[in-house]
Amino acid sequence: MSSDPWGRVDEQGTVYVRTADGERVVGSWQAGSPEEALAYFERKYQGIEVEIGLLEKRVRTTDLAAKDAQTALEHLREQVTEAHAVGDLAALAKRLETLAGEIDSRREERKAARAKAQDETRSAKEALVAEAEQLAESTQWREAGDRLRALVDTWKGLPRLDRKSDDELWHRFSHARSVFSKHRKSHFAALDAEREQARLTKEQLVAEAEALSSSTEWGDTAASYRDLMARWKAAGRAQRDIEDELWARFRGAQDVFFQARSAVFSERDAEQVANQKLKEQLAAEAETILPITDLKAAKAALREINERWEAIGHVPRDARPKLDGRLNAVERAIREAEDSEWKRSNPEAKARAAGMVGLFQAKAEKLRADLDKARAAGNASRTAKLESELAGVEELLEQAHRSQEEFSG
Repeated sequence: MSSDPWGRVDEQGTVYVRTADGERVVGSWQAGSPEEALAYFERKYQGIEVEIGLLEKRVRTTDLAAKDAQTALEHLREQVTEAHAVGDLAALAKRLETLAGEIDSRREERKAARAKAQDETRSAKEALVAEAEQLAESTQWREAGDRLRALVDTWKGLPRLDRKSDDELWHRFSHARSVFSKHRKSHFAALDAEREQARLTKEQLVAEAEALSSSTEWGDTAASYRDLMARWKAAGRAQRDIEDELWARFRGAQDVFFQARSAVFSERDAEQVANQKLKEQLAAEAETILPITDLKAAKAALREINERWEAIGHVPRDARPKLDGRLNAVERAIREAEDSEWKRSNPEAKARAAGMVGLFQAKAEKLRADLDKARAAGNASRTAKLESELAGVEELLEQAHRSQEEFSG
């Protein structure tokens, strides 16, 4: 029979380990000496000891999850309790108990950290909701719209709260955005109504201008045309294509009248030569408007020049095309600048862009909700499909945002 402080081998080859509760059989040995038997079962003890040391190191030096650490701990406890090994098993059990306390502490620390993170996220989202609700009543359509889009991006970057809290805050946030969108839509609808009223007014002005075009009351009719022009400018703008058509008819009616007057006044060459000199000066003055740096100021300057131009009267027939061409070039430059500004601020195009953003946002939100459900259900195939669909919709949403931003410059 052979023995050491932690175990022994009896004459029949049975191997025992000594514990606080007495001896326990851990195996038998028939193939060699008792010393070899003890050495074999001591190596098994050493193997368990190494595993415990590795778990201690992982718990103390890595971010091993408490759940995984607890599972590994229970496995080692079972090994120590039922170990077919010779050695100080009580010491190993004590090490495991110490490690269990460390795992519990780590679990509580992480629980506290998660709670703190949730509180911070809640505060951040409540602040976003409060700002969105304040912006909902803003009439600074571009600035508020840009800020609301930035708030959405910030929201997306925050972690989720518990479902009930997150859904309640998102509902308030989404409602605030909807209120703003509704107000903005109403505003632009009112603009459309104003443009429709401008169309009706200008159609009436065109009819009056065309009715005057055959008049031979040169002074009174010219004054009437100046009055019509003032009313035209005060009427506001119609839709761009309609505006251009009505303007062409309005100017055409004036041209008919003034051309007739010019024919009658053709004998007044001296006056027309003087008029020519004055208009050459005005054309030169108009050309100083270019290049346009301030559209409003340029329009005001050209409007004043046009009024003086019309008041001067006609010039010799052969001089008129060149003079008109010089002034028309300035008018054309201003119209092009005005059209460029119109295109940039076109409410219909802006509304369409905003509508596409809203459509894709709603689609993305639904896909995210479906994706959360699929993940919670552990449905891997549906999760993969929804992730792919969400990626596609988010790409379209980004394109829609870029399109919308083109109207915010």
